[in-house]
Amino acid sequence: MSLLITKPGLLSTIQDLGRFGTQKYGVIASGAMDSFALRMANLLVGNTEKEAGLEITMLGPDLTFDSPAVISVCGGDLSPMLDEIPVPLWRTVYAPKGSRLHFGRLRSGCRAYLAVAGGLDVPLQMNSRSTYLRAGIGGHQGRALRAGDVLPAGALSSRSRRLADRLTGRAGSGAAAASSWFVAPELLPAYSGEPVIRVTEGEEYHLFEGGSLHTFLNEPFTVLTQSDRMGYRLSGGTLRLAEEKEMISSAVTFGTIQVPAGGNPIVLMADRQTTGGYPKLAQVISVDLPLLAQVNLGGAVRFSCVSLREAQELNILRELEISRLRSALSQL
Repeated sequence: MSLLITKPGLLSTIQDLGRFGTQKYGVIASGAMDSFALRMANLLVGNTEKEAGLEITMLGPDLTFDSPAVISVCGGDLSPMLDEIPVPLWRTVYAPKGSRLHFGRLRSGCRAYLAVAGGLDVPLQMNSRSTYLRAGIGGHQGRALRAGDVLPAGALSSRSRRLADRLTGRAGSGAAAASSWFVAPELLPAYSGEPVIRVTEGEEYHLFEGGSLHTFLNEPFTVLTQSDRMGYRLSGGTLRLAEEKEMISSAVTFGTIQVPAGGNPIVLMADRQTTGGYPKLAQVISVDLPLLAQVNLGGAVRFSCVSLREAQELNILRELEISRLRSALSQL
């Protein structure tokens, strides 16, 4: 099975969960901005969670399936349609041969994830299929999708075949069908146009002025239009160190909040660099990274500080919930 891209959308790239083990060589991790949505989409079509899918930003592509396909769309709501039938999010969907998937108005969030049974079968580069745009590696020819691209899917797992049989048994092989099963709402991140993002204290947290810390935790910050997959540049109250200090570059990760000399923070995202020399004010906790990834340009965020222990407990609880979902889907 292959996907024929007739319109590429604003920024559609192939992403998996990231390229790890290469940062010591200066190669960034990359991967999905909202890894939770990609993981759920993969589970819903019978894939392992690490398979490559499409990350679709703001304005979706137009594509056609040359064979019957089992798909799922998760994350932001970009009004997906299969031919002229709305595609429900967070469910398993059967797409007949020749059907056309396209997207409409952006309703919420800013990134949707399309998974197809078998995963997108592009070559592994440094143990990942993720697209790293600046270096031109991974994904489909190291770039965003263009009209005319053909993306092959891998072989279906036994679970994917069972899901396809269940859906075609309900609707027939020539008709689209959506599953009765779905990701429970209580498991979904609380996507919002102005989320409260929980953070832990960064290495230099206590070097900031008391007034700056109060501003950081009590005032909203706007996501500037200069933001991208590398980092979200924020505008709000100016954040200052109590006294100037020479910093030594050190490791950074997804969600590290750095504050350059100008006082406007930058939250590092999926395409972050491997090290940074600006003061590290805070670190976004893992379970809230999907919330941040779905904030659109011009949107606002607020920050709330939690302990490292609480951040770890929240992550463990989230993974236990995903494990239960994984187990339930394996029984279908």
